[in-house]
Amino acid sequence: MGLLEGFIKSTAMILVSEIGDKTFFVAALMAMRYSRGIVFAGCHSALGLMTILSALFGWAAPNLIPRHWTHYAATSLFFLFGLRSLYDGFTHEGGESAELAEVEAHLQAEDKRDDNATAKSPKTKDGKKQQNSGLLSPIFLEAFSLTFLGEWGDRSQIATIGLAAQEDVLGVTLGGILGHGICTGAAVIGGKHLASRISEKTVAICGGVLFLIFGAHALITGAGE
Repeated sequence: MGLLEGFIKSTAMILVSEIGDKTFFVAALMAMRYSRGIVFAGCHSALGLMTILSALFGWAAPNLIPRHWTHYAATSLFFLFGLRSLYDGFTHEGGESAELAEVEAHLQAEDKRDDNATAKSPKTKDGKKQQNSGLLSPIFLEAFSLTFLGEWGDRSQIATIGLAAQEDVLGVTLGGILGHGICTGAAVIGGKHLASRISEKTVAICGGVLFLIFGAHALITGAGE
């Protein structure tokens, strides 16, 4: 039951945290410019690696620090994230997402730089097409690096650490990887059209409620052994 509970909690947490997040927009916008398969592979590889590292850190924490400390620290984080998400949701005024605009501006700058390089050397265009077709191509590496850096220190990463400190680490890891796969797949398939139609208000409120439920459950069950 421990593995299944960790799996379900982790999957649900990632789904409500990552839909409409910066890494979601990276996948959505890059998939409009480049191969969807390569973009998905790059983004999901980064998120999978981040999930494994975060879960391992959360698993190790109770072995290095007294369990009741890590338990109540994680519980406090769930309540903090929950209240913050609810605040963000209820105070959201609508309009284009700042994160969507930021990612779009970054990729447009990349496109402009590529266009300038192509104008200077016509052979560059054919060379870049050949380079971008491989799995470990510059596009894969760009998707991987943008996603990894965008996820570092993100709410979902910290929440994964807290969840792994309380639940079965394998369940949390597998659930996180599945959740990221679903979100990244939706972003890659839906593109900017889907990204721009997501209600940040609804996602933030749903995420806030879920984090508060996690916090209440952790508070009721206690630190365990």
